[in-house]
Amino acid sequence: MSRAVLVAAHPDDEILWLSSALAGADLVVLCFGAALGKPRMAAARARAVAALGLKALAYLALPESGTRKLVDWRNPALTPTGIAISSAEGQTRYDANFVALVARLRPLLAGADEVYTHNPWGEYGHPEHIQVYRAVAALQGELGFRLWFSNYAAPLTWPLAQTLGAAPLWAEKRAVAPDLPLARRLRGVYLRHGVWTWPRLHRWPTAETLYAQPPGPREGWRTLRGETLLDATALRWWKPARAARRVLG
Repeated sequence: MSRAVLVAAHPDDEILWLSSALAGADLVVLCFGAALGKPRMAAARARAVAALGLKALAYLALPESGTRKLVDWRNPALTPTGIAISSAEGQTRYDANFVALVARLRPLLAGADEVYTHNPWGEYGHPEHIQVYRAVAALQGELGFRLWFSNYAAPLTWPLAQTLGAAPLWAEKRAVAPDLPLARRLRGVYLRHGVWTWPRLHRWPTAETLYAQPPGPREGWRTLRGETLLDATALRWWKPARAARRVLG
């Protein structure tokens, strides 16, 4: 039987971007805990994660690098550890986290056949989402699993998604439905502990797409041109579902 692992950067990312894969995952890995300079949030996150009730969960609780707003999205530059950070101190923390992520993820992903994680442009534009994708991708050649990511984006990341999507980026895709009962139940846990980091009026779409990157040569891979991405910032209860769908040129 195949073994599936879901790797998300922060607690609540697993239900925002990958709820469709959550129930079927043999292991869920949440990477970051303490927000920079916010020790109370670290404790609250730990309590929330402990209350999730998932069957197999690894909470790495690495300290966040504090780089959320330190990216030049007008000229984003990908790096081996994720994306360029516009602060020397922030870049140092960010790079150190990449090394820690690879080391901590290696034993957890060993033996995995499928790994579900963030997409290469970081959904709505979080550098730690990009970093988690890069860490997982760095281990793929060594461990031989198939990497899956979703089709969420945002106006901030649309140019980067276009740039990355112009090159061969996927070999297989799967139309899936978010697990709404599970996502809403876990959102309730995060809200009760005061650590839900996304708007309360978020609405999950009725369908999303997962893209696969198998290990080995990129023969037969396709670009994202003509593919439909979901604008995460447009997923609000008062907006029609079609408002969130954008076709990549």
